Amino acid sequence: MKKIYSILLAILLASTAQAQQAPATSAVKAFGHLDLSLTLGSTGIGFDIEAPLSNLFSVRTGFDFMPRFEHSMHFDIQSFDDKGNLLESKFERMSSLMTQLTGYRVDGDIEMTGKPTMWNFKLMVDVHPFRNKHWYITGGFFWGPKQIAEAYNITEDAPSLFAMGMYNHIYDVSYQDYVLMNPTPIYDDEYLDPLIEQRVVKNGRMGVRVGNYAHDVVDQFGNVIHRAGEPYRMVPDANSMVRANAYVNNFKPYIGFGYKGRLLKGDDRYHIGFDCGVMFWGGEPDIITHDGTNLSKDIENMNGNVGRYTDILTAFKAYPVINLRISRRIF
Repeated sequence: MKKIYSILLAILLASTAQAQQAPATSAVKAFGHLDLSLTLGSTGIGFDIEAPLSNLFSVRTGFDFMPRFEHSMHFDIQSFDDKGNLLESKFERMSSLMTQLTGYRVDGDIEMTGKPTMWNFKLMVDVHPFRNKHWYITGGFFWGPKQIAEAYNITEDAPSLFAMGMYNHIYDVSYQDYVLMNPTPIYDDEYLDPLIEQRVVKNGRMGVRVGNYAHDVVDQFGNVIHRAGEPYRMVPDANSMVRANAYVNNFKPYIGFGYKGRLLKGDDRYHIGFDCGVMFWGGEPDIITHDGTNLSKDIENMNGNVGRYTDILTAFKAYPVINLRISRRIF
């Protein structure tokens, strides 16, 4: 953060020095006019309100939001034993057993919908150090919620996830009772049939394979609960949902440059321009699942769309900004 502020300060000092060397021009009155701009680009759709401060400086403030377009991501449901070993051939038997026990069938494919949720307020100072005042250098910041994207299962997969959660509960009870010889009721004082427990334990648990643990995971007591390289399999939460959210810093400094000129020849009311720069959002985003796992830091070798989207999102330690601006002078 100190480096960013140092860069901004250097830009302002250099701009001031150039302005002092430039030929004198007619003075611009502070807040002598006001421009309203519509913006469209990598930060979404938004608006700016701009006013001059002097010949050298102008200030802008506004709001951007990202339209919520959707991307689909698919996962396969897998069977695995209590040690995390994959039991590929057992899924159909698990699904069949679940249907017999509850009437719900577990689909082998889960679809998640991912969408951006980013929106920001912004405050920018444009510096015009060049002879051609259409060009400027910008320093400022964006501010908005930490969450910038979300992903969750589609409604059509809710029955499968509900059945998966129910099956895993049956497995946990069966494992306690049949393997550990620790009698555990399935509900109140009701116990499962030992033959059903045997079949469930033999078939293993259900989960959505996402990737592998990048390092050892320890609990609050320092005990290793997952080893590096062990598969990470996501299971539904208490509401039969699987979800993940992406987070960055609330405060995001910005540096860049831009251009603004007349849209129509001889008409000072309408202008067109662009901004190009970098929004510093605090390193790679954190992508946190409903069970607290950070996909961007804790998981590697992710498959399918989720792996590609995670790689793209975490590749940007800072966010590129390219925006088109169309302005109308209010007064």
